[in-house]
Formats: sequence, C-alpha cells, structure tokens
Amino acid sequence: MNTQINESTRLDDPKLYLNRDLSLLEFNWRVLQQALDPNVPLLERLNYLCISSTNLDEFFEVRVAGLIQQVEISDPYLEADQIPAAESLQHLSIRAHELVEEQYKTLNDVLLPELAKENINILPRTNWTEDQALWLKNYFLEEISPILSPMGLDSAHPFPRILNKSLNFIISLVGKDAFGRNRSSAILQAPRSLPRVILLPEELAEPGGYNFVFLSSIIHTFADDLFYGMKVKGFYQFRITRNSDLAIDTEETSDLLVAISDELTHRNYGDEVRLEIAHNCPEDMVEFLRIESGMDKENVYLANGPVNLSRLQAIHSLVKRPDLKFNPFTQGRPAAIPSDSDVFAVIKKQDVLLHHPYQTLTPVIDLIKQAASDPSVLAIKQTLYRTGAKSPIVDALVSAALAGKEVTVVIELRARFDEEANVLLAERLQQAAVHVVYGIVGYKTHAKMLLILKRENNKLQHYVHLGTGNYHRSTSRLYTDYGFLTSNKQIGEDVSNLFMQLTSLGKIPKMHKLLHAPFTLQEGLLDRIDREISHAQQGKPAHIIIKVNALVEPEMIQSFYSASMAGVKVDLIIRGICCLRPGIPGLSDNIQVRSIIGRFLEHTRVFYFENNGNPEVWAGSADMMKRNLLRRVEACFPIEAKKLKKSVIDDLNTYLADNSQAWLLSENGRYQRVQRPEGEEVISAQANLLSDMAKVY
Repeated sequence: MNTQINESTRLDDPKLYLNRDLSLLEFNWRVLQQALDPNVPLLERLNYLCISSTNLDEFFEVRVAGLIQQVEISDPYLEADQIPAAESLQHLSIRAHELVEEQYKTLNDVLLPELAKENINILPRTNWTEDQALWLKNYFLEEISPILSPMGLDSAHPFPRILNKSLNFIISLVGKDAFGRNRSSAILQAPRSLPRVILLPEELAEPGGYNFVFLSSIIHTFADDLFYGMKVKGFYQFRITRNSDLAIDTEETSDLLVAISDELTHRNYGDEVRLEIAHNCPEDMVEFLRIESGMDKENVYLANGPVNLSRLQAIHSLVKRPDLKFNPFTQGRPAAIPSDSDVFAVIKKQDVLLHHPYQTLTPVIDLIKQAASDPSVLAIKQTLYRTGAKSPIVDALVSAALAGKEVTVVIELRARFDEEANVLLAERLQQAAVHVVYGIVGYKTHAKMLLILKRENNKLQHYVHLGTGNYHRSTSRLYTDYGFLTSNKQIGEDVSNLFMQLTSLGKIPKMHKLLHAPFTLQEGLLDRIDREISHAQQGKPAHIIIKVNALVEPEMIQSFYSASMAGVKVDLIIRGICCLRPGIPGLSDNIQVRSIIGRFLEHTRVFYFENNGNPEVWAGSADMMKRNLLRRVEACFPIEAKKLKKSVIDDLNTYLADNSQAWLLSENGRYQRVQRPEGEEVISAQANLLSDMAKVY
C-alpha cells in the first residue's frame, strides 16, 4: 500500500489508520511464528502454538463478539479507520481462517514430526499396539465411561445448549435404541474434569520415550460401548465459542459484587460467535451443527486436528526433557535490597527500581509483610487488579488487618476473565475486616499502587510502590514489568490523594509528580510530544521512545505523525495492537514500530522524551488506548534518580538494538522479522537482560 500524502491530507483521515482487530490478529500470528522458530526449544515451540490458540479463543469471545453485537443492534461506533463492524467482521474472518490453517499446518507438518524424532508421540487410534489398546480400554471403562452422559437426539432430547469452549462430539448411529426406535445421532460432551491428553505408562513406550493419547481418541474408539445395541457410524469433534464479556450496567446496580457474581453464572452460555468442527465431518453434519448453533458460514472453522489446540499445553509439563525447554533461572534481587534486609530503611535511603521477571517481586512482598508486623505502621492502601485469593501479598494484608492496622484495598472486580477470582478475593479480605472498595463506577481501576503510612519521629512517612504490572507472583516470572519503590514525599502525597479519590470520589489537588488518567495522563504525554516537536523545529535534539502493549488512541497517533513531520525521531516498541501506519513519506517516515516476541510477555509501559539533552523517563500502568487514557484510573510516574533513569534508557536501547526477536511493522499492517546481517552480533533484549540480572542454569 502506498498512501499518498499532500497538503490537504487531514491527520484524522481513515486511511492513515490500521484496523485494531486485524492488528491484534497480526500479533497472534507473530506468536505463532515462535512455534516455527528452530532457535526456540521444541517443547516451548509447542507452547507457543497453544498460546496462539488460547489468544484466538479470547479474540472471538471478546472482540468478534463485540462486533457481532454492534451489527445486531446497529451500533454506529467506528474506530479511527472508519470501517463498519459488518465489513470488519468479513476482513477478520478471512485473516482468522488463514491463521487457523497455519496453526494446524504447524502442528501436523512441523511440530508432530519434530516431537516424534525426540520419541514424543501423540498416537492416533490406528497406531495403538495390542497392549496399548488393552490398557486404554481399561482406562476408558474405569476412568471415563462412568462420567459420560451421551444424549440421543429426538423431540424429547433436542439439541442441547453447548457449554462455552467445551469439547463435544456429534455421533451418527445405526440401529435401534432400547425402545425399538431407529436412532441416527447423538451429542456427547467431554466432562471438564477429565484430562484432554493422557500419558501412557512408561512400559507402553520405548525407553526414554513418551506416548500420549487424546481423550477424544479414546472415547471415539470405545464409543460403541456407550450405545449398546447400536453401531457408531461417525464420530466428530466440535466446539462452540461464545460471547464471554460480562454485561453489567454499573450505573444501575446497587452492589457490583453481587451483580458480577450473578453474571458469571451466565458467561458460559453467551451468544455463539464461532463453531469449530473436525475437518473430516460430513458436509450434512457440518450444516446441521451450523444451523443448530445459529452460525453464519464464515464463522465455521474446520480443524485438521484437535478442535482445541491449547489442550496440547499439558505435554510441556508431562515431558521431563529439560533439553527441550527454556533454561530455568533464578530471579535476581537488586543489590540495594539483599535478602532479610529492612526494606523500609533501604527505601528511606534511596529509590529502588525492580525489573521483572529478571528480578523477583519478593522485595515488595517483604515490604508488606514487614509493614504488617511493624507497630509503627498505621495504614496500608493497595490496588489489586489481577492477584488471586491465594497470594502472599493478600496473606500479608489480612495479617495487617488482623493486627489492627487500617488496611484499604481497591479491587477491580471487572478485570476480564479474573472476575471470579477477584470476587473470592474481595470476600476473603472483607472477612478479615479490610476496607474493600471496588473502584469507580464506569472507570476500571488499573493503576498499580501500594502506599504504607508509618509514624517516624512523630511524623507520618509515606512509603510507595508503583508498577507497570500486577501484584501477581506467577506473572512476575512471565511478564516484563517495572516496579518502583520510593519514600519521596511528593510522590507519597500524590499516591495518597489518588487513593483518597478512589475511596471518597472527591476532587483531588494538583499532582506534584504523577500523571494520572483519566485526568492528566494524556494531556501530559501530548504536552511532552509537543515539546519535542518544538525542539526539533529549533534544530535541538528531539527523540521519543515509547514502549507499550498497544497504540490505538487517535489523538496520540496524530501527535506522533506531527512529531515525525517536524523531524522528531520516533521509536515505538509496541507488543500487540498498533493502529499507526509507519513509513509513509512526508507523514510517518521518521517513525519505526517494532514488536518484541520472546520468552517473556512484554508488559512494561515506558515513555522517553529527549528534552534537548535533559531526558525525561516515565513508567506506568497505561497503554495508549482510549480505555486506558480516558476510561480508567491509571498512574504514570517519573523515574528521576540518575542511575535508575540510565538503567531504563539502557533497557530501551537494548530493545531497539534487538536483531533476533524483533519484528518491524510495515505501512500495510504486516510485520517482517528483523534480518540480522551476516556476521553481526546476535542481540536479544530479553536474553541480555536475563543474563545481566538473573542466574540462568
């Protein structure tokens, strides 16, 4: 695509924007490419295939479901590219079908043969030995058959309501049932309690090898036993994906906790948005399932393999082959906070920056634990977005409350797909007499903040943690994030005021240091971009580096276009969605957009402004999306200590130099992997950071 730019071109011209949902599918395609990368350990490649499948599930449950709803209710809302929802669905269907086809080709033509070379086999029914078939027959009779509930279809047993993303089978039958009637078809749902992949005993595999069998293969083989007196003629997998977004009117409900709890019971039975069927299913049965499911033809996907690829993820943990996995590592600690140190004393002396997953979340956990037992600590306030009820941080908060401290927790109940866990978390904290607040109606609380108030020398001292990611120990080993620990008085007052707003809903004074959404964050970023533009126009150094997960918000994109046209160098490191078109002559030819896809999920949000040789560095919880900048509570904090600022800038430059896991966005919305010139040093940002901060073994 060659976009023509002239003096009459407006920066809100739809042709200057990429479609956000197609961009999200492109991210999923980049994840899938990791499964094809021979430099990635084999079992991790299988994992990437599974991740791409899980991502696609969520894409249909949320994004496609939302577009279908727009069409049904004639909602005129348009993204910046101005493509109507119905047209967008057509484009997405084409790209999603291409992606699904590539997923199964990757499995069948690449990964399964590679696994077989390593003596890791997924055995089809036709390849079972006599001993394996006997063992599986007993397994079926003892572990599977008693749990199954096949349903013959007739007027008294109509086509059932299928559970979201459950594994099901449509079965064609020949013969008469127990009541002497001809029976032609039945539906069977595989119980969620059963494993989808079964590992055969060692004695049924070659020495050192692993043999797996799909649950679907076992049920298929012995399905005749479920229909005594009848013969199974055909047996085909299918799966239905449903709209899984919770429909809650936050303005109308009087108790958000109760409303979400009620709505969760309906999530598994939302409107149908996708139908997946085994590719060998006869056309008449495909049509039967399509009609019964209420699906349009473009929403039917034929699977040349298991209809849920993510079930293969179990193989990663079941196979004990370290040589086929990423090298394990031990998270490091910053030198400033050694084990068993007084975290308060350290923070009182200096700011500390944690870089996860290379460094551990433990100092934050230690801080809360020490606060819980310190008689000088009067109050603890914290936001929790995705944490889980079983968490050392939650344990420490409960201990603090039971010790008589004032503990206030702002829980975002509506964190998508974590709603149930957050409801349980809220109930647990309330039982411990913690003050639990659910944020602000209409605005998700996405800020990651911890405030501890401690009496020292007859004065209240603020201790603060601010982060780009969640207070979740597991994801702190998988996601790249920054955590900032400080006792800075002005930042402490800002965070205190933000908590006051979240609980009292009142206006707050002007912030000393922080930028916060939905009030000053977007304006503050735009002002700093304008400053870079002014510097460039005066011939002064001007450079912007932004690292976020998504760039969608039109005003931000237009500001980057303006910066590029003024001669500002703009480097955007965007993990997922990017609606900006780079490389358009005269408009965005000074903008480069890169995406890093590696072992860890890139999650840090960092904002760098050259500022005529006096650089500013900010980090925060917000992406450059309308919802983050205008409809959420977000916190963005400056990193001012010279050593810490330099560390973040060095990290950004490492990402910009990455020539092994980086992808560059083209004007047409597709990505090309960075090609490393022959003989050039291999640079992987994640590998370099891992070797610098963690112990790899």
